[in-house]
Amino acid sequence: MSGRGALQGQVAIVTGAGRGIGHAVAMALAREEATVVLAARTRQQLAATAAAIRESGGSALAIPMDVTQDAAVEAMVEQAIAELGRVDVLVTAAGAASFGPVVGTKPADWDPILAVNLRAVMVCCRAVLPIMVRQRRGTIINVASIAPAGDPRRRGLHCDKGGGGRLQPGAGGGASLGWGTGGGAGAGSRRYAALGRHPQLAGPQPDAPTEDVARAAVLMAALLRAPRSRS
Repeated sequence: MSGRGALQGQVAIVTGAGRGIGHAVAMALAREEATVVLAARTRQQLAATAAAIRESGGSALAIPMDVTQDAAVEAMVEQAIAELGRVDVLVTAAGAASFGPVVGTKPADWDPILAVNLRAVMVCCRAVLPIMVRQRRGTIINVASIAPAGDPRRRGLHCDKGGGGRLQPGAGGGASLGWGTGGGAGAGSRRYAALGRHPQLAGPQPDAPTEDVARAAVLMAALLRAPRSRS
């Protein structure tokens, strides 16, 4: 590492860090010299992500856990504070999906998806907010779907994953990162409404590579890190 990373000295928690978008975001944050707390259920995938970060010269703390378990979320944040002393960034990238028309979907089929894509987002935000308030600084990025609601196979995914992106933590540093058609990254708080128009946040587009989503997340974290200017 060069010692000049945009997130040097920051601690970032990434849920769903074992694969997909979460893995890509964790790797990208580490490249910018954040210490990354990796949270996911699958120990083998989590260990592989941590090993990749360390082999590239970065720092990672892997915590196997299930975001649908409130006590596990609290314990993960407590361990991060105990070992690293602070939490500057939370990225909720854990996600679940079920594909099929609504007419063939049972309400019970939605319950585990909602638990990951919607409820767990709130629980994770709630767990870190007191820390960020005490620090007087912090950034929360909720990865969300803005895929077209016209696709009947994916309506369950839009409704719950899109809802997670619209959660407003209320700490002045929240943002949603949407991925899908017609998109880009939209800010989740009035303070950062201009982020959605930032020239470097023009994507991602449908089926964008996870690296593009990771790039947008890192840019958000770096931009939101800047202290508020006083008038």
